[in-house]
Amino acid sequence: MRTTTPRQHGWRRRAVALAATTGLAFTTMLALANPAQAASTLGASAAEKGRYFGTAIAAGRLSDWTYSSIANREFNMITAENEMKWDATEPSPNSFNFSRGDQIANWARSNGKRVRGHALLWHAQMPGWAQNLSGSALRSAAINHVTRVASYYRGKIHSWDVVNEAFADDGRGSRRDSSLQRTGNDWIEAAFRAARAADPGAKLCYNDYNTDGINAKSTGVYNMVRDFKARGVPIDCVGFQSHLGTSLPGDYQANLQRFADLGVDVQITELDIQQGGNQANMYAQVTKACLAIARCNGITVWGVRDSDSWRTGANPLLFDAWGNKKAAYTSVLNALNAGGGNPGNPGNPGGSSIDTNAWYVLLNRNSGKALDVYNLATNDGARITQWSRNNGNQQQWQFVSTGDGYYEIRSRLSGKNLDVYAKSTADGAAIVQWTDTNGSNQQWRATVSNGYATITSRLSGKALEVQNASTADGANIVQYSSWGGANQQWQLVRVG
Repeated sequence: MRTTTPRQHGWRRRAVALAATTGLAFTTMLALANPAQAASTLGASAAEKGRYFGTAIAAGRLSDWTYSSIANREFNMITAENEMKWDATEPSPNSFNFSRGDQIANWARSNGKRVRGHALLWHAQMPGWAQNLSGSALRSAAINHVTRVASYYRGKIHSWDVVNEAFADDGRGSRRDSSLQRTGNDWIEAAFRAARAADPGAKLCYNDYNTDGINAKSTGVYNMVRDFKARGVPIDCVGFQSHLGTSLPGDYQANLQRFADLGVDVQITELDIQQGGNQANMYAQVTKACLAIARCNGITVWGVRDSDSWRTGANPLLFDAWGNKKAAYTSVLNALNAGGGNPGNPGNPGGSSIDTNAWYVLLNRNSGKALDVYNLATNDGARITQWSRNNGNQQQWQFVSTGDGYYEIRSRLSGKNLDVYAKSTADGAAIVQWTDTNGSNQQWRATVSNGYATITSRLSGKALEVQNASTADGANIVQYSSWGGANQQWQLVRVG
């Protein structure tokens, strides 16, 4: 359970190279993957399931060899405890200091890990100058802060906690009465829109605590997310802090699932569990709950060792103060190794290969919309667009193997193949449908990472993407040099 003590934890076009590290495999070539032995680290096992398993770290502890070696060995996602918050990054008005945040981001990326950004706006840990603002002056400063920080880290952040802890613990699901809330009830929406404009490729999350079960607070958040999705406010994920005591809500998984059913990803962002006879079992239950939900991206524990935790005396983490693995560590690793395949991985239950007998809907990570033959056309040259998912035949695709690791991707509606128009190798070339020619412009390779596939042309080596990262119905599908953006990532959802 969360105490009332303040916590001190904490486009485009340039791909982040994921360096290979011992025991970690972020990317699996779907067609060529072979069954593997059980992974021996948390990050490696999670990656095999298309997830991440991360930790929060503090820049000041990286010089501690035991601390940094555990973080490097075990985790494949890193969150800065405090170094990317408002007081750290903008200590005086419009004067930014990213040195400490960069220290963590650069350490993570140099060791082949991704980075969660935490947090752009939070009523706590605001710099003194911002605490003295109110009304339109505070709103302007807050949006400027979101824009400047998200722009600075553009292309380097997997997910941003755009807004943190904006709901009250009043049993009514109300917004917290903070200085940010008093700038107007639309402040959260404004922050998300500013973050999307600043970094179109990052997942944008709302993050909160005491929302682990279905209760008034989590329902307040749920209603906000549902409203945002209905109105096109750019929200991609919801973070559940999961600072847990000695029992897990019985509806924990169901609560995560109801958010996923809204069309957002869910992430367990700050997991720690009070030590006791049930700690190891609870860690396993949380891990299994995430694995059971296709849109649960991963889990972050809030700290490396018990001695690093903000919950003094609770010993809530996976390693003891001396860096030894606890029973909770073993329970998590066993749950990960026993878990299912990639969420959205187009393969069999083990997640190792595409099922060429199946039909898939391809959902774009950036927009959540489906690859679609525009206007139900059946003619050669008909353009391919994205459209709100309806599971119609024009949105169903079959992967037809060419026998050498590539596939033709065939429309159920027309029987025609995805095709790079006129055999172009240029960025921005149109993707259309065309009668099967067995040409290299109709052959594609799918590479999965964290449950999403990048689909690249055999002819050009370029990736299938939603042009200009549009989220609109009818936006064109084109090819473009692969850079790792969310508009080049596709979740393959089996529908038949």
